[in-house]
Amino acid sequence: MELFILFGTFFTLLILGVPVAFALGASALATMAYLDIPLIVGFQRMAAGMNVFALMAIPFFIYAGELMNHSGIAERLVRFAQSLLGRMRGGLGLVNILASMMFGAVSGSAVASASAMGSALVPVMKDDGYDGDYAVDVTISAATTGLLIPPSHNMIIYAIAAGGVPIGALFLAGVLPGILLGLSLMVVAYVIAVRRGYPAGQFPGWGAVARAFLNAVPGLMSAVIIVGGILSGIFTATESSAIAVIYTVIVSAIVYRSLDWETFVTATISAAKTTAMVMLVIGTAAAFGWVLAVTEVPLRLSQAMLEISSNPIVILLMINLILLALGTFMDMSPLIVICTPIFLPVAAEFGIDPVHFGIIMILNLGAGLITPPVGSVLFVGSAVGKVQIEQVIRGLWPFYLAFIAMLLLVTFTPALSLGLPSLILD
Repeated sequence: MELFILFGTFFTLLILGVPVAFALGASALATMAYLDIPLIVGFQRMAAGMNVFALMAIPFFIYAGELMNHSGIAERLVRFAQSLLGRMRGGLGLVNILASMMFGAVSGSAVASASAMGSALVPVMKDDGYDGDYAVDVTISAATTGLLIPPSHNMIIYAIAAGGVPIGALFLAGVLPGILLGLSLMVVAYVIAVRRGYPAGQFPGWGAVARAFLNAVPGLMSAVIIVGGILSGIFTATESSAIAVIYTVIVSAIVYRSLDWETFVTATISAAKTTAMVMLVIGTAAAFGWVLAVTEVPLRLSQAMLEISSNPIVILLMINLILLALGTFMDMSPLIVICTPIFLPVAAEFGIDPVHFGIIMILNLGAGLITPPVGSVLFVGSAVGKVQIEQVIRGLWPFYLAFIAMLLLVTFTPALSLGLPSLILD
């Protein structure tokens, strides 16, 4: 009965359009009331879920991403990508993906990437003869590469939910899968561009490429400083996020001279709003997860899965299918907090490394961000590109196929995730 109340309340509130954070909190409190657990415990679990020092990195990384978005760093990355790939057929689509990968490497946010690349490139692509649905499809699918290419605040959330997985190892583990995902999306984008007959640009010359690269280097150095500092032990992941903000302010205000007071205030307010939403989701998801633990859902689910099969391949396929389904109606952050304690022990029982499982989960849930009905990146890209969601969804299926192919490759090829960490950290 308690599980019926927990999930029934949660899904009913979601169907009624209640924000996911409030749906999580209300369903957890309703179940506690049924179990005669004092409701103050629910609020204590919310506070405990947010009162984790490592989570301090999230608002700083969000802030750095907003500053980069508003101060023109994204535009410089676009110009560099365009100088390299703009001459190919459908080159602006490839430029969009490469620029999103680079922006993801300095912001770590899929939503920020979709907003920045959508604002900078979708209007240009439309003016150059590209269909609006294609422009938005490329933008939102490419934005998810920033979830894997470090730094990614979702990796920090997973590291905490998993009980202290090394953040440096997670950052390194996401590099190769993130690059491969970007390359697979480029292949899909190019094939579609050829079939639709999109135009090719002109090569501006290696001198222009070099100038565009030098102009983009100060922004790109942010990722190098963050990851390099963490791996070398100079500073922690939390400290690196604050350094990222300071570095972004210096580069934007002094090097590029594109950060004025109005832009600074706008970025600060936007970061504060996003941080509040993310932290509230994390807190309510922690309370929801605690109720799941009290009602022994993780144990029951793992026993049920093991009764179906003891084959590791089947177990991983089942976990992936469940996560894909959950990702269609819940946002990424609460799913990481809730699902990690449920599925990680099952995966560990079959010898799956926690770092490898983290990359599987983030790649899997990244697909949910561009999937209706709750895909936040899908909605942002559609709004920024001014294209109806129905049109965007119709053209997304080839990009979904690329996601599924990469998910299977990463799931059953652990070396893709663990090779770089073992090479550098061991």
